[in-house]
Amino acid sequence: MTLTNRILLAMVAGIATGSVLNLLLNAPAVPDALQSSIDVYLVDGVFDVVGRIFVASLKLLVVPLVLVSLICGASSLGDSARMGPIAGKTLAFYLLTTAVAITLALCFASLISPGAGVEMPGAASFEPSEAPPLTDVLVDIFPSNPVQAMAEGKMLQIIVFALLFGYAISHAGEPGRRLASFFRDVDAAIMKMVEILMSLAPYGVYALLSKLFSNLGIAAILDLAAYVFTVIGVLLLHALGVYSLLLKGLTGLSPAMMMRKMRPIWAFAFSTASSGATLPITLRTVEKRMGVHNSVAGFTVPLGATINMDGTAIMQGVATVFIAQVYGVDLSMGDFITVILTATLASVGTAAVPGVGLITLALVLEQAGLPVEGIALIIGVDRLLDMVRTAVNVTGDATVAVIVGKSEKQFDQYVFEDPLADQDGAGTRDEALTTPTP
Repeated sequence: MTLTNRILLAMVAGIATGSVLNLLLNAPAVPDALQSSIDVYLVDGVFDVVGRIFVASLKLLVVPLVLVSLICGASSLGDSARMGPIAGKTLAFYLLTTAVAITLALCFASLISPGAGVEMPGAASFEPSEAPPLTDVLVDIFPSNPVQAMAEGKMLQIIVFALLFGYAISHAGEPGRRLASFFRDVDAAIMKMVEILMSLAPYGVYALLSKLFSNLGIAAILDLAAYVFTVIGVLLLHALGVYSLLLKGLTGLSPAMMMRKMRPIWAFAFSTASSGATLPITLRTVEKRMGVHNSVAGFTVPLGATINMDGTAIMQGVATVFIAQVYGVDLSMGDFITVILTATLASVGTAAVPGVGLITLALVLEQAGLPVEGIALIIGVDRLLDMVRTAVNVTGDATVAVIVGKSEKQFDQYVFEDPLADQDGAGTRDEALTTPTP
């Protein structure tokens, strides 16, 4: 069985196990002592420990992987004067797809009206963390201490430092070439660590989903079914429709092959609900299975995990309309435009961690003149939706990487079209990466 199939099997088994445990924990016929034992030793014991160790292991690789990959990419591009165009294309695509995502969300939410008939919340309340001003977000991109930035995991600062350092390496002559060779060796070692972790992924995925669904009752979903299915519907439309059209229209490549190779990334994203934790797997898949050269993938994928939050923008758009309908507030065209602009810009400052979309949603609601307390309505189902929207986010990262790589001729079409390329990290087509296809 391939690794992808093992991960998918672990997902199904985890959801089934968690659902059964949820029924047992809430069944009156089950003795309290047994329920307590299941909750303490299995859910909050084995599943919680294994899941947290797995996520911590993924996060362990994020900072060194982003730093080294970007240094390798920037050092190889520094002399070619292509860094500027690559950065411009990448940012343009990320902002464009985010604006399209929030527009789709507002349109479909207005048509479906998921908030119609939902009762006004009573004592429920939500206290959001204060969202930083946009000016602070822009200033915070530039590091004053790169070591501190790496220690605190500030990805935008790490990206800026790595790009500057890689560019300097490319212009440092013989010492720069020695350094570039050293970082390429380090990059190979980190990718081997990713491969080792991927082999253990089914166990981590099973533990994470078992714990989540043992705590998430079906009633929470049924109470907000219109909202949940509106968000999921727009997420699927964006992931399978918009990205496919962009890929086919701009590169001529097969969206079906792209989606086939996205399956392991989706499994990680769905299980962890974190673009940052999924980053090592996304980067390896984009390079080894989709054929994007490291000089492009090493820049576009880490940057996308930091600023490309299409799935989060979709949630914010549907949630804004949902909360407005619950509170009986009519949104004008000016309000819609404000939401589109605010959500697009807020996505740049959104950290790639679970649940952070609710913080930026508070900013969007304030700009639209809606009560922030309405977030209390959707908290119960946000964890499940966070998993789905993270899968959409990483799909956007990979799609943009392929589009930019193809346009810059930093792309191997043979690897992309080979369904067995680097299957399960075995490296069956690694040698093809050294022969770029125009």
